[in-house]
Formats: sequence, C-alpha cells, structure tokens
Amino acid sequence: MDDLTGFQRDLLYVIAGADQPSGQDVKDEIETYYSAEINHGRLYPNLDTLVNKELVEKGELDRRTNYYAISDEGRQRIEDRREWERQYVDV
Repeated sequence: MDDLTGFQRDLLYVIAGADQPSGQDVKDEIETYYSAEINHGRLYPNLDTLVNKELVEKGELDRRTNYYAISDEGRQRIEDRREWERQYVDV
C-alpha cells in the first residue's frame, strides 16, 4: 500500500467494510470519519485510481449509480498492511 495516499487507503478500507457501496455511500462514510465535506473532485478520481490499480472493482447499480467492491488484490493488500502494522503496534 506504499503506492497509495492515506486518503486512498481510507477509501479502500471503507469499501472493504461495506457490501458494494455506491460512490455516495463511500462519500458519506468517509465524511463522517474526516468530519469534513469531501467534494466529488477529490472522491471520484481517487476511487478511479483504486479501480485502475485493480484494488477495487466498479460496476453499475443502475444507469446513474456505480457500486464499488474490494477485489482479491485489494483484500490481500489490506492483510499485508495489517501484518506490517502489527510489527510496530501491539494491540
């Protein structure tokens, strides 16, 4: 995950924790965490980056709404990150 920004990493975690969230669902959840409004110009290019890196899959719910789902590669990257974190943080 060293090639992702912190924001992209947070988006990946949100998507992994939800069942095919829409972009709006992801936006709502990340705004709650950040306690700030996230504009579309920040959100969707970062979601597209995750899709392009094949960490997230994108599909259509309907003609206007896309959903996002964690890919196997995305899930593996989260597991690798958690393993790396456990070296430094003993919870």
